[in-house]
Amino acid sequence: MSAEEKRAWVMLVVTVVSYVTYVLVILGRVGEGALAAVPYVPVLLWTVGSAIVATIVLDVALAIASPGDADRKDQRDREIYRFGEYVGRSFVVAGGVAALGMAMARLDHFWIANVIYLAFVLSSVLGSAAKIIAYRRGFQTW
Repeated sequence: MSAEEKRAWVMLVVTVVSYVTYVLVILGRVGEGALAAVPYVPVLLWTVGSAIVATIVLDVALAIASPGDADRKDQRDREIYRFGEYVGRSFVVAGGVAALGMAMARLDHFWIANVIYLAFVLSSVLGSAAKIIAYRRGFQTW
């Protein structure tokens, strides 16, 4: 398994775990009130920050575990990386458009922030999955 494929796996797992943690904490705080009234900002910042730190730590650990592969990238790795990033970006664009529409409709900040966060999560998951599939099943350049 190449270092780039390992990085894709790390990104996929960390993204899913951090978002599920965020959703569970927010839903656990709802209680009797409205979902939009839950204080989401600290939880969102902690889960995003923790995901970034976890990704960096795991990338460093993988580089230490196999130092020969850490900086080695061939043409296929670069093309798969680019393909995965292009695939994932579609959700960032869709989330931005959705957030813009929600802001123009004057929806609560809770919903706008959460649609943006979900767009980033879906972008990361889809991009990482596309990279993993390309490594596992082959990759056809355009």
